[in-house]
Formats: sequence, C-alpha cells, structure tokens
Amino acid sequence: MKLHRLNHHSSPSHKALEHNIMKNYIYTFLESFNITSGVWMLYLAYKGLSLFEIGLMEAIFHITSFTMEIPTGIIADLLGRKTSRVLGRLVAILSTILMIFSSSTLGFAISFIFSALSYNLETGAGDALVFDSMKEIGEEGKYMKVKGKVEVMFQIANAMALPLGGYIAMLDYGNVYKLAMIVGVVTFLQSLSFVEPTVGKVAPRENPLATFVHQLKDSFSVIRQSKQLSFLIIMSESFAVFATTTFFYIQNFLLMNGRSQFRIGLVLAIGALLSALAASQAHRLEKKFGYKKTLSFVLIAGVFFLWLMVTGTYSELGIIGLSAIEAVEYVVMSDYINRLIPSERRATILSMQSMVFSFFMIIIFPIVGLVGDLFNLQISFMMIAALSTLVSFIMLRKISKNPEGTDSTTI
Repeated sequence: MKLHRLNHHSSPSHKALEHNIMKNYIYTFLESFNITSGVWMLYLAYKGLSLFEIGLMEAIFHITSFTMEIPTGIIADLLGRKTSRVLGRLVAILSTILMIFSSSTLGFAISFIFSALSYNLETGAGDALVFDSMKEIGEEGKYMKVKGKVEVMFQIANAMALPLGGYIAMLDYGNVYKLAMIVGVVTFLQSLSFVEPTVGKVAPRENPLATFVHQLKDSFSVIRQSKQLSFLIIMSESFAVFATTTFFYIQNFLLMNGRSQFRIGLVLAIGALLSALAASQAHRLEKKFGYKKTLSFVLIAGVFFLWLMVTGTYSELGIIGLSAIEAVEYVVMSDYINRLIPSERRATILSMQSMVFSFFMIIIFPIVGLVGDLFNLQISFMMIAALSTLVSFIMLRKISKNPEGTDSTTI
C-alpha cells in the first residue's frame, strides 16, 4: 500500500474534523491501555537481563528515537498526520511480537527499536492532528481543555491497565504481552477512522529531498528565533526525563523492598487516577495563576515529590504526587508550545521536542541503572533528585527574569 493512499486529499467537513477530536479520546484510551508499562522492566529481569542491560535497552530505544524523530516528524508534515499515526500502530504491533518471542538481548534490542519508531511516528503527528483539526474549525483556543481531557483518558487507561498488568504478571509474564497484542490490533483499526485536516499541509517542492531539507531548515529556524519556544521545550523535556526515569526504576526499587507486582500496579494506578483529576483541572489552574506562577509551581512541586521518593518509606506517596504534577505540566506545556508553532511545521518541531527528551534519556537512564547495580537504587534516586533540584533552580531564575513578563495570553 502506498503511503499517500492513507490520506484524505479532499477538504474534510467541519463535522468530520469535530469527530477527529472525539475519536482521539477513544484512540488515546486504547493506545494508553498499556498493561506492559508497569512490568516491562520486571519482565526483562525475569528474562535474565541485569539492571545495566535493561538500562541499555532503554538507551537503545532513545538512540533510535533521537535519530528518527525529525524524519518521522517530517513524514507527518509531508505525508499526513493520519498516515504517521497508522504506521506507528503497525510498528508497535511488530515490537510486541518480538517481545513475546525473543529470548536474547539482540531480539529485545530490535523490539525496542521498533517501539521507538512507533513512538516517533505518533509524537509529532498526534498533537498536530488534533490541534490543526481544531484550528481549521476555529476552536484552537479550547486546546488546553481538550488536551486535559486527552490526558484524563490517558490516565484512566493507565489506572485500569497498570493493576491488571501487575496481576497478570504474577500469574504469567507472557500473557501480559499477548493481551497487549490484542489491544494493539484494535488500536490500529481505530486509527484508520481519522480524517486529515487541510491546515498545515506542506506544498511539495521540485523533488522529495528538496522538500525534506526545506522543512528541516525552516523548522530549526522557528526554534532558533523563538527563545520562549526553546526554553519551554528544554524545561518540558528535562522535567519529563526526571519523572520518567524515576517512574521506571521505582518499580524494581519497590519490588526489592517487599512490595508485590500487584501492589506496585495499584500504586501506579492511584497515581494515574489523581493525574486524570489534575489534568482535567489544568486549564483552570493556568487561567487563575498564569504562565509564571503555574510553571514555578510545577517545578517546585516536582522537586518535592522526587525527594519524597528517595525516602523509601514515603516512595509511594512520591510516585502518586509526581504523577499528578507531571499531568499538569504536560497539559499546560503542550498548549504553550503548540501556540508558538506554525501549523506547517508543527509535527516536525514537536518531533524535535521529543528528540531533546531522547537525548537526555540516552545519557541519564543507563547511568541511573549502572549506579543502581554498583550501589543501590536509593542512591540513584538521590542523584536524580539532586540533579532535578539544580535544573529547577536554573529554570525558576529564568522564569522570574523573563523580560517579556509573559503570561498565557501573550504566548
């Protein structure tokens, strides 16, 4: 099948674009119903991989993601957001098949490469599809509220999938991935139902290479010329790296401290439910406090909960609190960043944003695993908390010294 056949070339109706928003809630729930997310590190350990090898798997994921983010973002801008999303679901199915049948480090590494590609194909395309659908019907001002609802669907799916994955893992790790395969196929079929917005379509140049190069140069130019956009991307992705790294390694930490797989899944599920509540209210929080106060609150609260996770005794409270703060940060930042990006560069720049995340993860994730192997995971968490404190202090100074006095209305 040729890629362009997955697109709708005629202008979609107002109703079809509205339906994109509703369909995206369903898609988000299905795509986020990932019962492997709470046990994948435990699964790899069960398969015989050390903490350092597991860290290398995550590094492989992010090396692939880092190198492929821009090409996949350009694919979404040039060939269509729907095309990119559909391809992402196909590659995700291949990744799950390899996780089921692999028994070697090489097999798992290839699975992580495919998993990264599925992530790349979705990152730029998903938000661009929704934002530009709303922009085409004149509803982009409601994006933060819609993004909050999307995050609610994400967290509800997590809250349901995490304890289920933990329970199934106690019985049979293999069945976790078999169920994930079924959900993956259903998600792929649902992804075919979207229509492509006409806003942001890039006019092709004399040849594909020239179009690619022009898209790349113009996207870099947008980021370089907007200091505010650059700052928001760096802040958003550094916050995400600290939260994500801790989230993954805390599973092994809790297991080593006597918590069962089911209890770990339950804690993560409670965090997901609180995240859903926080995400649904993020637009109200931002409207009341504005740009500076909202971002400052996110940074300070994030650092607090990271240090709480170091304690061991209150680690579970730290997980739950950090989950809620991350949800607020994600919703607010997504709106701020999207409003600074021209539609025809949206998927490419959002992919560049994800590339920053991958770059940070390539460095930090295996180091945390290595420190955990050499000493213990509590030392690893102290290292993350200390580094996040330093970075947050720098970010807070930049926010307070913002010469534009920026708030959400001027973004």
